[in-house]
Amino acid sequence: MSRLLEKYRNEVIPSLKKELGRDNAHAIPKLTKVIVSMGLGRASQDRKLIDMAQKDLSLLTGQWPQRTRARKSVAAFKLREGMEVGCRVTLRGKRMYEFV
Repeated sequence: MSRLLEKYRNEVIPSLKKELGRDNAHAIPKLTKVIVSMGLGRASQDRKLIDMAQKDLSLLTGQWPQRTRARKSVAAFKLREGMEVGCRVTLRGKRMYEFV
């Protein structure tokens, strides 16, 4: 178990129960997910840039990232709909607490 999760369960939940006046531990706010994203401005011109960013993000988070695509075309940025512009990772559970 990660140190943050242990501290949350042993110290934060009891103190928030008193502060918020709740009896139920499930009524206390908690983390559900952490999203780490990386936008790459020059990714539309250079395909290797996204590959390198994916490797970096996977080393940082321990999970392989998903590539993100442009939703709309923007002529000023020479960007077309569907072009890959970055990557993101959604961390939940044990991996989330280890990352945070």
